[in-house]
Amino acid sequence: MRIVIVTGMLCATLLPAQAMADSPFDGTWKEDIASAKIAQAKPDAFLLKDGNFTCKSCIPSYTVKADGSDQPISGNPNVDMVSVTASDPRNVVLTDKKNGKTIETITFKVAADDKAVEVDFTGTSTNGASYSGQGGLKRVAKGPGGSGPISGSWMRTAMKNASDSLATVTYKVDGDTLTMTDPTGDNFTAKMDGAEVPYTGNPGINTVSVKKMGARTLLETDMRDGKVYETVRATVARDGKAMTVVESNKMAHRVTTFKANKQ
Repeated sequence: MRIVIVTGMLCATLLPAQAMADSPFDGTWKEDIASAKIAQAKPDAFLLKDGNFTCKSCIPSYTVKADGSDQPISGNPNVDMVSVTASDPRNVVLTDKKNGKTIETITFKVAADDKAVEVDFTGTSTNGASYSGQGGLKRVAKGPGGSGPISGSWMRTAMKNASDSLATVTYKVDGDTLTMTDPTGDNFTAKMDGAEVPYTGNPGINTVSVKKMGARTLLETDMRDGKVYETVRATVARDGKAMTVVESNKMAHRVTTFKANKQ
């Protein structure tokens, strides 16, 4: 999540230092989880069958044994090892690792009617901060005969909760330059003219550009290996207390819209 705010401009002849120092985008912002809405062009897709688990919608997709053993995967900058435990096919646990360390554990709990899944996740970011949250899936297509209940295609439902480490971000403007930091270690400093600069703290994002689109709107473009990974459009309300954020994940074909409130 990346977010921002704008103060009213004072007459430079009266308070030049203060007018230049305060920006509409300055502040710490927290996502209103209840306001989030998710739109997917492509569903999440899984297959649990014959002792193997396949994440068809992962980027890139992979297939591993569902026996709880650590198995290597490639092509994902955040994860290089995955273990899947499915001794109870209605409770499937994925553990993602990077360089031998567990970074995230995801538990899928399939409802008795096979129409929904509760998703719980916990993890540790690159700077050592812990995070957690809970969301859900609703079924749009069944899996093949003989496959486990998690198999098939699913659309994401709104998040039920998320730790503050995932839901907050801080922005500071100095002249025409914006600095973003968040509790999980993501950060960048960029001029608001669309120039591409390094993005640190997230292995899945290499560079970022920020462009001011109006008095209260910023457009952030996150890049991975020269390709657009995600865009984040943030628009501050006129009262400066709230912001509407639209995150468009280009690789996953998913758009998340939510409100954020200034802390």
